[in-house]
Amino acid sequence: MLVVFDDPMTKDQHLLSPPVARAQGFYFYDMKTTFNAWFAYTLVFNSSDYKGTLNIMGADMMMEKTRDLSVVGGTGDFFMARGIATFQTMTMEGAKYFRLKMDIKLYECY
Repeated sequence: MLVVFDDPMTKDQHLLSPPVARAQGFYFYDMKTTFNAWFAYTLVFNSSDYKGTLNIMGADMMMEKTRDLSVVGGTGDFFMARGIATFQTMTMEGAKYFRLKMDIKLYECY
């Protein structure tokens, strides 16, 4: 199953909080025996604080408490960004709805 998404990203876990970015991309389930997915998406920032994008991709082993995906690039304020996005599942209701907590650490590369 392939899922395409365009979801708001907020600083806290409340759906009605003002978005700081949008997550736009896709994921597909890639295992027959467990819930694992492969993600490729872009965080699009368009606020007074940040402008630009962060590109994130990698395998999401959903049954693990925390998972790391790679930050593979960016534009604008995040030009050529590299780092790690750590996921933690906050809420899951089947395969169609889940809420993730994401902690992003960017590294300085010269």
